[in-house]
Amino acid sequence: MDKFTVHTGTAMPLRRSNVDTDQIIPARFVPYFSWKGHANALFADWRDDPAFPLNLPQYQGATVLLAGNDFATGSSRESAVWALERFGFKAVIAPRFGDIFRGNSLMRGLLTVAVPAAVVERLWEAVERDPFTEVTVDLELLEVRCGGLVQPFELDEAARQRLLAGRDPIADTLAESADAITAYEGGRRPALPVTR
Repeated sequence: MDKFTVHTGTAMPLRRSNVDTDQIIPARFVPYFSWKGHANALFADWRDDPAFPLNLPQYQGATVLLAGNDFATGSSRESAVWALERFGFKAVIAPRFGDIFRGNSLMRGLLTVAVPAAVVERLWEAVERDPFTEVTVDLELLEVRCGGLVQPFELDEAARQRLLAGRDPIADTLAESADAITAYEGGRRPALPVTR
């Protein structure tokens, strides 16, 4: 997992609320892709609409997704995170997220930032007025910045430290407990089964 400290990029406005994980990546696509292939199925049911923001040339290359309230509720579909990440999004800003999605995102390195709905509205207006507007998500200072807007946000400190260090929970465990794991494994009888 790459370290996340400060990211600046253009943003894509998604003026929809209650987007569940089945809308992010429909279930029919989940079994057919490796985790590297999910970008092709991101918002698949909405991409037939030429006016859907993901299809608009002005938002190509956007790395920050600006979503409405209750983004990514529903199932615990981890591939929703993979699809967003593989498409190139580094951060999602919304007033509120589905809890499981948010946990999955933070473990994978996709930063989810909860800010008031009025702030998302200001960001939507800014990027719709000028798609080249850059949005900065600063994990070190816990701020979102865009033009004259500076919006603080909160994040679980353990998740913040993992993202800053670029370590997922497994890497954290290995970093903190490698000696204990080695000592335990060294004491096991060779005839016992092992997981490799």
